[in-house]
Amino acid sequence: MRIDLHTHSTASDGTDTPAELVRGAAAAGLDVVALTDHDTVGGHAEARAALPAGLTLVTGAELSCRLDGVSLHMLAYLFDPEEPELARERELVRDDRVPRARAMVAKLRELGVPLTWEQVARIAGDGAVGRPHIATALVDLGVVGSVSDAFTSEWLAGDGRAYVEKHELDPFDAIRLVKAAGGVTVFAHPLAVKRGSCVPESAIAALAAAGLDGIEVDHMDHDEPTRARLRDLAADLGLLTTGSSDYHGSRKTCRLGEYTTDPEIYGEIVRRATGAFPVPGTGG
Repeated sequence: MRIDLHTHSTASDGTDTPAELVRGAAAAGLDVVALTDHDTVGGHAEARAALPAGLTLVTGAELSCRLDGVSLHMLAYLFDPEEPELARERELVRDDRVPRARAMVAKLRELGVPLTWEQVARIAGDGAVGRPHIATALVDLGVVGSVSDAFTSEWLAGDGRAYVEKHELDPFDAIRLVKAAGGVTVFAHPLAVKRGSCVPESAIAALAAAGLDGIEVDHMDHDEPTRARLRDLAADLGLLTTGSSDYHGSRKTCRLGEYTTDPEIYGEIVRRATGAFPVPGTGG
């Protein structure tokens, strides 16, 4: 089985619609794909409706969190999307995205970039607006050469000149809320230092003690020594280890199925979940 547990669609900051994403996952030879848009489950219904025969959909979300001033992302799988407390927190994060993005546009204009909110809104469309949409606008304007080039201290990184903080969950609260909704939590790309500051291993240990289920190890932003270090840490802490593409369509260079999760790990994630179940494709 080929299993990719981290992808994004136009419901957040990917460039493929949910229907295009699941069709692309089947074409890429995947057996299982998780749709984990940022702080939203808005793409799940379309993905279900278009799910090709032979492909299984894992519903999920990537939750925006912050610990001791450091942003981190928590992948949540197979939770009940109607559970009110978790739904309310996702809504708070989403509601903060527009004013935050507007504030970043204003900062960029102060820095001399001729960017308008209308440009960013057009790129975001119906998705949950975020930094990748602003980065795409910077590419379109010729300010940077690629989306990744915008995520530096010069522009949109956590210490960047145009960065603006947003409402984010405490990761311990995120774990509690996802568990209460019957879901499973995996810390996304925990040591992706190229993205900015990362929490220390002691924090990962504390999250594990609080009920974290796993960490994402095989990811494009982890080099081989980092993956080895994370595998050792996971073994010490009793955490599951996953691999995923973090696919964003044309917005990033990664391909669907570029990194995958061991079937036994996937089976354990499904076994632990009680809020929702994987959806088998019937050729929609």
